[in-house]
Amino acid sequence: MLLKYITRVGFALLLTSASVGCKKLDLTPYDRFTELNFWQSDANVNNALNNVYNRMYNSQYFFYNEALSDNAYTRLGISAGFPDAIASGNFTPTLERFLSEWDYYYTGIKAANVFLENVDKNTTLAATLKERMKAEVRFVRAFHHFKLMNWWGDVPLLRKDISQDEAKNITRTPKAEVLQFILEELDAVAAVLPTKNQYDVGDRGRITKAAAKALKARVLLYEGNRMQEVVAICEDLMNNQSANGTYGLVSSYEDIFSPTNEYNSEVILDLQYIPNLRTWGEHIDFVPLSVGARGNNLAPTQELVNSYVMLNGKSINDAGSGYDENNPYVGRDPRMSATIVYHGATWKNVNGTTQTIYIKPGTDPDGAKKNEYKSSGQGTATGYYWKKYFDPTSVAANFNSGLNLILIRYAEVLLMYAEAKHALGQMNEDVWNKTIRPLRVRAGFTDPAALSYPGNADMTEIIRNERRSEFALEGLRIDDIRRWRIAEDVLNGWAHGARYEDPTVDNGYIRAQLRTFDPAKHYLWPVPASEIGKNPSISQNPNYN
Repeated sequence: MLLKYITRVGFALLLTSASVGCKKLDLTPYDRFTELNFWQSDANVNNALNNVYNRMYNSQYFFYNEALSDNAYTRLGISAGFPDAIASGNFTPTLERFLSEWDYYYTGIKAANVFLENVDKNTTLAATLKERMKAEVRFVRAFHHFKLMNWWGDVPLLRKDISQDEAKNITRTPKAEVLQFILEELDAVAAVLPTKNQYDVGDRGRITKAAAKALKARVLLYEGNRMQEVVAICEDLMNNQSANGTYGLVSSYEDIFSPTNEYNSEVILDLQYIPNLRTWGEHIDFVPLSVGARGNNLAPTQELVNSYVMLNGKSINDAGSGYDENNPYVGRDPRMSATIVYHGATWKNVNGTTQTIYIKPGTDPDGAKKNEYKSSGQGTATGYYWKKYFDPTSVAANFNSGLNLILIRYAEVLLMYAEAKHALGQMNEDVWNKTIRPLRVRAGFTDPAALSYPGNADMTEIIRNERRSEFALEGLRIDDIRRWRIAEDVLNGWAHGARYEDPTVDNGYIRAQLRTFDPAKHYLWPVPASEIGKNPSISQNPNYN
């Protein structure tokens, strides 16, 4: 229920000023927001906390970061934060996206530091409650630094609110120091935060002990060289739920993302929304046009479709898989149909009726042919639409949804555990049966060949592909291909769509976008040019000068 009733009384002024912050890492004076009378109000403190939560992340990054990876393509990138420019390699340090995201996280850090430095001026809230609030805010501050570190490497580490003069001369902190700060903060807050079971129903959605531990596991996993620590954290979350909160896999994959199943047993951390008060509306540009969408601004790639294995567990290119290129959507991982709308798919309408989605050119019996692929226009650019996260209750409200967006779920704990155990040379049937097998059972696999431990198979590829299938459209793919250092392999060349084009070119698969990834520089984003222009002490990342 947290953030369900966000107000902007008093402390909203702080966010208004903070929003101009990090073009110079905040040169706007904030002394008026540290007055004692503001923080003496319990309501103001709660509003301040809610606004820190509100700044943690947003739906645009959550969804459109998929187009930074090989999972999706957008041809209208300006309105979506320019992921098309980044994915194609056609950008410079002046690209607006770099400045806006840099600004976004540092604005959140500013709000967090102001809260932490002032909340103790309140003398009416219980000390234990204030300590919990501070732990929540420290988590968000660590989350922001983690995001910054992932994109830029060395970034200014702000442990406190800085003065104007300090902002003019701040330098980038070595990544190792930022990493250590994040890990120490997450340890500290995990010792203070309640479990989800200890929160009242009215506080559902607040940051928990498990969220702090799971985020720490993700941070360490991304480093790639501290896998034993990842194993220890995951085992703690899996085996000690009386101390960490009770979590488990939802029985149906589609139900994880259903508006009727919010706060389910799989959710460890999510972004809070509520219809008509705080909403997101990206799916008006994701789902089939016949459902009521205004167009398509994000489309799954053929490469993502190809990654879903067959029901026997074999990839489509494996001998004996049973894959038929002329009937490509039959016998596939059920998570594909729960995530992607392909030609011939059945769509369930809000009123309980169904419709067949015709995407292949020349097949729709309806003269409007709304969903059919065209090389230009408002429809899909790849021959696919999205189904995952569709909120049927949002259609009447112009696709403005109050459905929470999940940032960390229990399935990720299982897959982090599997990946770390494999990296340590400890993957075996027991680990498989605790991790990948239950995920596949939940997805709907029944063939023993798909469920049984594959022994000497390429376990690295299996685990990586399992993550891709499980978390498509959840924003993790771009981080994965960067940390695995395979971006130059999967983000160079054409991103494709369905087989609806000239058969003499790429066997008829749509050429959606030509992409370039230069490993000499693209593993780090360029520091925004305007930041360097205003503060020469901020250095640029390699090969962007």
